[in-house]
Amino acid sequence: MPVKESRRALLTTAALTLAVSTLVFTGTAYAGKPVGSDEGASTDQSGGSNNSGIHATARITYSGSVAKNGGTGNVKSADVNWTPPPCWYAPFLGAKEFKEKMSKDIERQMNAPGMGGHAGAALGELQRHYEDEYGWTDTPGYKDYNVDKDGEGMFWAAVENPNEPDILKRSSCNDLPFWVDNGEAPPPQYEEAITPEILAALAYQHMQLPDTKVTLAPKNVTKVNLPTWAWLDKAVFDEVQATAALDVPGFNIQATTTAKPVALKLEPGTPDAETYPASGECLINDDGSIGEPYAKGKADKTPPCGLKYLRSSGDGTYKLQATITWEIEWTGTGGAGGDLPDGTFGNDQAVTVQEIQAINR
Repeated sequence: MPVKESRRALLTTAALTLAVSTLVFTGTAYAGKPVGSDEGASTDQSGGSNNSGIHATARITYSGSVAKNGGTGNVKSADVNWTPPPCWYAPFLGAKEFKEKMSKDIERQMNAPGMGGHAGAALGELQRHYEDEYGWTDTPGYKDYNVDKDGEGMFWAAVENPNEPDILKRSSCNDLPFWVDNGEAPPPQYEEAITPEILAALAYQHMQLPDTKVTLAPKNVTKVNLPTWAWLDKAVFDEVQATAALDVPGFNIQATTTAKPVALKLEPGTPDAETYPASGECLINDDGSIGEPYAKGKADKTPPCGLKYLRSSGDGTYKLQATITWEIEWTGTGGAGGDLPDGTFGNDQAVTVQEIQAINR
């Protein structure tokens, strides 16, 4: 290596310099655009470029049951400590394109009025890194931007998750763009380099689960102390899949995240009520349904899934909340796969409870 300074110290200096000079790695310079933010786009997530900088241009394509216009889906993780990746590294540009873009940006900033001192020195080191093999521990430099290897690989750069609200987390992938040969894995120090597992987590983040509206008997209007049956038919309640894929020359990966319903939780919307079972948790049946439909002649039976209101709702209604727990797993390129945290999603249903006693037959 030409120098013995630590890689982290040099990166910190370069990052500070670029932040000051607004070269290529500040603010939204390499933020991934929200899905569908481009005119005519619907399920693609990509990087792009603007007047102040560059960022990774690899496109993530979403398909299956995903939120429209790039929004976050409606799955709530049962694990409060789990979050989707705030950023990652992905293929950016081939060698010739990278040289054209990066060299122009460096030259423009080096010629900017007042550029000097530490900022100017860091820009000089950045230029040497890509032109003259200037490197440091575990990060070799490049000769003429690897132009002699054009078509044999790509420079990778950071992408911010546009759905991550914490700007510090979103911008935490702050290493300089690095080269990856076609068919090879990124260097191990780039732990946030995109993988099928990262794609699976992003598919989870964008997954759209169906509305959870249970069938009730009596429907919407029930009586005080009268058991109300609740159920979900398999025909309208089945597993859901969302797929995220990235396909660029020399690099193609994908992951499919599958959510399978496993339980229904009923919350009556008032403490003056009882649930069946007492926990309010209705497990899925062997045929994939939940609960049991009411039928004539069951008035004297206790519903396997349902509730009983003990007080009238008066002139208003109670908000019955039905929340489904979904068991989530993923599979991806190369036989990869595993589990993701269970997800939940629920809806409110207005239920009127009247004082009049009646028998449900």
